[in-house]
Amino acid sequence: MKQIPAPFKVIYDTDPGVDDAIALYFALAHPAIDLMGITTTFGNVTVEQAAANALYLTALAGRHVPVTKGVQKPWVRDGEAPPAHIHGADGLGNLPSRTITTAAPDPRSSAQFIVDMARAHPGEITLVAVGPLGNLALALKLEPALPVLLREVIVMGGTVLEPGNVSPVAEANIWNDPHAADKVFTAGCKLTMVGLDVTHRVVTELTLFDRIARHHAHPATDTLHHAVKFYSTFYTGLHKHMEQTPGCYAHDLLAFVYLVAPGLFALETGAIRVATEGLALGQTILNRRPYIRYPHPGWGQDVPDTRVCMAVDSHGCLRLFEDTMLSGWLKR
Repeated sequence: MKQIPAPFKVIYDTDPGVDDAIALYFALAHPAIDLMGITTTFGNVTVEQAAANALYLTALAGRHVPVTKGVQKPWVRDGEAPPAHIHGADGLGNLPSRTITTAAPDPRSSAQFIVDMARAHPGEITLVAVGPLGNLALALKLEPALPVLLREVIVMGGTVLEPGNVSPVAEANIWNDPHAADKVFTAGCKLTMVGLDVTHRVVTELTLFDRIARHHAHPATDTLHHAVKFYSTFYTGLHKHMEQTPGCYAHDLLAFVYLVAPGLFALETGAIRVATEGLALGQTILNRRPYIRYPHPGWGQDVPDTRVCMAVDSHGCLRLFEDTMLSGWLKR
């Protein structure tokens, strides 16, 4: 009899956010993912709203997952107002009402929770980080051995060749806290970057979420459907190619798709540094010629390699997402 591998133990570091919610429900639905905790941060919403959304979404799905509140602002630079025009003022497309839930956050900070879980399960925890990286940067200060204690870090953020979404060269999560991001990319974790080079190749159409909501007829998928409709309106107004088939880039989803189906992606490997000032603020710069000894500081042999997703099987990702979301994962 073929032995079924144990599911991945995962901490989800997030700022929900519509695409964060899509990714969360995929993680709860997929049998190979054991969600050990949700650590929240500022980004798409305030950290307080992020924690409230994580607690609400898990409660609607009938799951109890520890949720913590983390950093409230960037490490060095001034913070930005949350993008209410993209995700809604509440991060979930301005829900008209919310069912009353009683879940409360874990009292630990997000950074402390990450450290505690990594120490309790050395070599087993995968951290999937889809917001600004302040929680992980702080956890690295609390526990310098964290790169060895964690199994893997998967970051949804950054871009190499694809134009950025907050500047011509920068992706929003990295731009929001570039100093924290540079700390993470140079810490020595086993790290994979799932950035705009691949997330802009996978569009989840609104009709797919229509099918998911009809199939389950459940408050969780109804809430997700409402949020995605709001999110899709933003993308349809921004990108001409989405006008006929409204949908959205489900950026954060691809971090979890990479976790369970890495064969859907083509990778490059090299050192990454993050620009922390000037017009290139937040740019993730990949050294694609490691054999050259650049005279510019910051590119020495001590900078660890990052695996970077550069191409993706979009149809495979969408099939996996649909099959997973239409499975019997919701509790009634």
